[in-house]
Amino acid sequence: MRVRTVAHGLTAALAASLALVGGPALAAPAATAPQPLAARVVTYDAGAAAEFRAAVDRGAAVWNESVDAVELRPVAAGQRADIRVLADNGWPRAVTTSLGRGTVYIGRQAVTEGHDTVRISAHELGHILGLPDRKPGPCTSLMSGSSAGTSCKNPYPNAAEKAEVERDFGAAAAPSAPVAAGAVRTVG
Repeated sequence: MRVRTVAHGLTAALAASLALVGGPALAAPAATAPQPLAARVVTYDAGAAAEFRAAVDRGAAVWNESVDAVELRPVAAGQRADIRVLADNGWPRAVTTSLGRGTVYIGRQAVTEGHDTVRISAHELGHILGLPDRKPGPCTSLMSGSSAGTSCKNPYPNAAEKAEVERDFGAAAAPSAPVAAGAVRTVG
C-alpha cells in the first residue's frame, strides 16, 4: 500500500510539474477502492438428512446471513458436495477433513433430549467452517452447543465466532489442502 501511495504521489507531482512548464498534462490515476474477495462457495448435500433437511437448510442460511467470506450452497444434482449431512440415532457430530469439507451427523439423541434442530445444524456446520466447541458456554455462543441447555434456541454465531470464520476463509483464498493422510478431526 505504501508503494502505491508513493507512486501515486510521484505521478501527481510529475503531472503538476509538466503543467507548470507547458508540457503535456498527465492524468493522475483514479483512486480505486479495494475489491472484496468473492465468497468461497462450500456445497452441502442434505439428501440423507431425513427429517432434518429443512433444519440443515436453515442452519446453512444462518451462516450465509452471518458471514461474507464463505457461502454454503446446496450441491447441484450430479455433483460431489464438500459437506455431506446425514441423520443417525447417535449424538450430533462433525467429522472435518479440511476447512470447509467433511461430514455432519444430525443425531436424533440430542433432538430426543429437546435440543433445537436448527441450532444443532448451525453448530455442526460451524465445525466444518473451522470452529471448535466452546463448552461450557452461554446460549449467545453457538459453539457452546448442548452446554447452553435445551431451552436455548439461538442458531446464530456470536461476533467472535463470525470473525473467526471470516478470518479463516478470508485467508484461504484457495481451497485448503486436506488434513494430513489419515488425520480426521471429529467434534460434537
